[in-house]
Amino acid sequence: QVQLVESGGGSVQTGGSLRLSCAASGRTFSIYAMGWFRQGPGKEREFVARIRWISGITDYADSVKGRFTISRDSAKNTLYLQMNKLKPEDTAVYYCAARRNNNFNIGNDYWGQGTQVTVSS
Repeated sequence: QVQLVESGGGSVQTGGSLRLSCAASGRTFSIYAMGWFRQGPGKEREFVARIRWISGITDYADSVKGRFTISRDSAKNTLYLQMNKLKPEDTAVYYCAARRNNNFNIGNDYWGQGTQVTVSS
């Protein structure tokens, strides 16, 4: 099992920045990739960004490209999401997720509890 704990959410104004963190513990050696998802008010959960743990290769949703940066610290087993130029439409609960395999067409194996990000205009 892998446990994921997010932190760093909060409230900011449009154009502001926040950095989310996700600390992984347990059988972290089994992780192939980690990522961030979000669920806004009245919306379905959507993909934001992911990173392959060993190679560092990243993918982003079009809506956040150029504004968000995903990174990881392997020594600390911690995932980050640096969010810049935030917009009101970025308001959501942000979830950290981890998977053990490279098939991104199936669901993630582990999820965090979520952290709220609110962007006011």
